Amino acid sequence: MHYCCPDGGYGYGFHGRSTFVLIVVLFILLIIVGAAFIC
Repeated sequence: MHYCCPDGGYGYGFHGRSTFVLIVVLFILLIIVGAAFIC
């Protein structure tokens, strides 16, 4: 996914670091929800 202006060479159009943190948070929530369903 490429937006208007890649920042920091990562290809994120918003802020590279903010987007990365958002992805990590969503991933952690996904793991928690998955663990809840497994248990």
